[in-house]
Amino acid sequence: MTNLSLANLPEIGKKMRIPTYKREGLKPGILHFGVGNFHRAHLAVYLDDLFNKGHDHDWALIGTGVMEFDEKLRQTLASQDFLTTVVEQDNDLSTAHITGPLIDFIPPANKQAILEKLADPAIRIVSMTITEGGYFIDPATQKFDPKHPAIAKDAANPNDPATVFGFIVAGLKLRKAKGIPAFTVMSCDNVPHNGVVTKNAVVGLAKLSDSTFADWITANVAFPNGMVDRITPATGDRERKICAETFGVEDKWPIFCEEFKQWVVEDNFPLGRPAWEKVGAEFVKDVTPWEYMKIRILNGGHAVIAYISGLLDIHFVHDAMANPLVRDYLKKVTDDEIRPTVGPVPGTDLKDYQKLIERRFSNPKIADTVRRLCFDGSNRQPKFIVPPIADRLKAGKSINGLALESALWCRYCYGTSDSGKVIEANDPSWAALQPTAQKAKDNPQAWLDMADIYGEVGQHPEMKKLFAHYLNEVWKNGAEKTVKAYLAS
Repeated sequence: MTNLSLANLPEIGKKMRIPTYKREGLKPGILHFGVGNFHRAHLAVYLDDLFNKGHDHDWALIGTGVMEFDEKLRQTLASQDFLTTVVEQDNDLSTAHITGPLIDFIPPANKQAILEKLADPAIRIVSMTITEGGYFIDPATQKFDPKHPAIAKDAANPNDPATVFGFIVAGLKLRKAKGIPAFTVMSCDNVPHNGVVTKNAVVGLAKLSDSTFADWITANVAFPNGMVDRITPATGDRERKICAETFGVEDKWPIFCEEFKQWVVEDNFPLGRPAWEKVGAEFVKDVTPWEYMKIRILNGGHAVIAYISGLLDIHFVHDAMANPLVRDYLKKVTDDEIRPTVGPVPGTDLKDYQKLIERRFSNPKIADTVRRLCFDGSNRQPKFIVPPIADRLKAGKSINGLALESALWCRYCYGTSDSGKVIEANDPSWAALQPTAQKAKDNPQAWLDMADIYGEVGQHPEMKKLFAHYLNEVWKNGAEKTVKAYLAS
């Protein structure tokens, strides 16, 4: 077994692909907030592929963050020279390679160093992966929340930021003062219109302390929208063990992901960008069609299988897909209610895309967990499930399958599976969700009255009727029998 390090790369190169470029020749061009698993499986891999082709070596990554987790990861990656083992697992094949586009990682506690790097003319893109819940969106309005305590604190202390957006605002102000053109701000998160959402957060925060500067940001900073896609589970002892035993490399934080990846981005980068199109990224004028396709069919599909599987005590996603009940439920809801809400996507057959999603969910080598899919429903349901319900209701179409999905989520948040097994807290808002779910057992409308989740959908007569029906059925007959009855109807 070989420890992952620069010194050991020649030895590792006998076992797997390693960077063909000289890392000492790389120069930074991107500062990335949130160097988590998805970032290292997606943006970093696109850069590594590009560097290996001999292109754009002045676009290397520097990482940083604002969370305690970021410091733990920084120390781990620093101990192995910021190298990462990426294990790509198709249904039939697993391959591994070493990536090296990350050349430094600024400690989250060193705010001055982060601000100095943001003001560095070499940094032309500031990117981020901070999860769907990290954008300070008011659940009730789905717009930026200027009253959030973290935002209010940054607004009161603009020179001592604590949030990603606080750093971006402060960094842009430094560049403006020095006459340095503004960097492009690029979200890599699974958020509808992520560029617009990011712009709203940055401009919204700036406006709280300096409205004139907020106007300057609006006029001078680009926020391209992008659709990102690659299933990337969390790393645990299982992944470390496989990396060591199968590939002979001791990596303290390897990345396991599916072979498939997709990136569709609006081409709006005033200071330039890497030629990611040379390695598979697609640049378009409007990313909306791809966003709707991915967020509704893939992410909505994840939600559809998540809670029935959780209530049936299924641990892995591929085991859920091997269960005919779960697989047929996903297909019926997607066929009847989700896919019809997705408009045409250039160059894509939506039925073929749906089949691809089913195949990806069924990949046994990914070992993605049902619990991960169930996590953070309070942020994900308003983005992935409620919008297609709203579209269907507006069109006067059936919402049976999606109303059942909402009932299953409610039942899951009660805190026990159908077998009586305790479901541990699995949402940042669990303390509010669980008592509401318990109240909804006797009063289903209590769940739909969460306006921050359902908005007007929760008060629609058809949603109220169907949700109450399905929740009562789930409590009366169990999740399995209720889904079977839906499939037979």
